[in-house]
Amino acid sequence: MSVDKKEIEELHWLVRADTIRKLWLGGCAVLGVLVLAELFVDPHPYFGIDGKFGFNAWYGFATCAAMVIGAKALSLLLKRADTYYDTTDKGSETDNV
Repeated sequence: MSVDKKEIEELHWLVRADTIRKLWLGGCAVLGVLVLAELFVDPHPYFGIDGKFGFNAWYGFATCAAMVIGAKALSLLLKRADTYYDTTDKGSETDNV
């Protein structure tokens, strides 16, 4: 079975630079349309601040940023050395395979 060299060098469509650019532009366009659609929708705010224009967009962004920062802080507490699972006592290993 010979595999064509061109097939090996061909990148998956999700890792191509032009596809990534199109996905970013498409995502930003969808987000922009959704924020602008809020101009035509009558909000029913429960609190005072959730009736402001673009509340859902900036609240979602702030929540996402807080989760990333929280995950980074949690990783500092839970991080282990690269050699954490390496065994130092060779006599304690058993071959049950």
